[in-house]
Order: sequence, then structure tokens, then C-alpha cells
Amino acid sequence: MALKRCPGSAAFMQPKIELVRCPHCGKDAEVWSDEAEGKCTECGQSVCRTTTQSCIDWCKYARECLGDEGHKKYQDMKTRLRKEALLKAAERHLADERDRLTTRARVEFAEGILRRETAADPNIVLACVALLDVSRREPAPFAVPQKDEPPSATVDILHELGYPEGFVREVSGILRRLREPGDPDGINHRVVRDADLHSGNGAGA
Repeated sequence: MALKRCPGSAAFMQPKIELVRCPHCGKDAEVWSDEAEGKCTECGQSVCRTTTQSCIDWCKYARECLGDEGHKKYQDMKTRLRKEALLKAAERHLADERDRLTTRARVEFAEGILRRETAADPNIVLACVALLDVSRREPAPFAVPQKDEPPSATVDILHELGYPEGFVREVSGILRRLREPGDPDGINHRVVRDADLHSGNGAGA
């Protein structure tokens, strides 16, 4: 007996247009419900949604419901949404437009590495790369602030975006180790370091 799809997957399996406010001109942009990005019909700029919620995110039957190809497409879309949410959050802490452009270029370069390094975790890597310059503006990106230490903006961003504590600790650990001498500790650390070196900053900058 074929699995009956639940209503929660309908927006992805039977896409429809959703209206998303354009950050460039303030008008409504049209983005298909199975896509992370669309184009504003008013100003022509690219508009990316930063959030979406569906039972696909937690249901154990999600892969069976969508099929392997559909499930992969959904996961790819969620990765893009998470990336854009991280970049938007990071940009609130980066007043210099050059720093914002550098961060986006660094993320794009990291994505290129991830296409080759399939063993790396793209969510961990992209979070680290997106928040690199934010972390460099604070004493140290600890997952749990030490006594009398000011709160970490890096950690606050990850908590605000709903990342679990284990994820926050891993990202914080990689960002901290980038400031220390020595070889990368694992594939995720290496990809982040390579993306950082490509941007011209270098570890410990």
C-alpha cells in the first residue's frame, strides 16, 4: 500500500507561489514554496526566504513521503535557507560593507569545497564560515561563557536561530581553534580554514 502524503508536504510536492517581502525595495516578491529564492518583479533583485517550517523537518517518514529525489531537494533548500539566515544575522554585527561582501564570498568558496569534500558537514562548515568575522570581534567564541566573560555574539546568533547545543559547541570549538596554531582537527575544521585562507584573512587574523 502506497504511503499517503500528509498535508504538510503538499506545499513542497505541489508548489505554489508565496509572497516574501523584498529587502531591497520593500515590495512583495514571488517565491515558489519549493524554492529558497525568487526574483522581485519590482526591482529585479534576488530575494531569499530565511525560514520555512514543515513536518518534513521532523517526520521519520519524510524520505518515504517525498521520495529520495524530493527529499534531497528539500534538504538542499533548507541548507540554503539556513545559510541565508546565518548571513543575515552575521551582517547585523558587520557594519562595514566590505566585511559583509567578504563573508558572502567566503561562504561561496566554502560551498565549492563542500561539493568536493562530501565527508564534511555542510551545516557545520557554513555556520563557521558565515560567523567567522563576527567571532573575531569578540574575545573568544566559547559555547558557554566563562565566569565574568561577556556573552558571545556568535553563540547568541546560533541560539536565536534554534541550533541545538551540541551544534553550537562544535561550531564554537572550530572558531576557537582557528585562532590557535596547529593543523586542522577534522574535515570540517580543514574546510573552514581553507575557505578562510582563500579570503585573505588567514587563521588567527
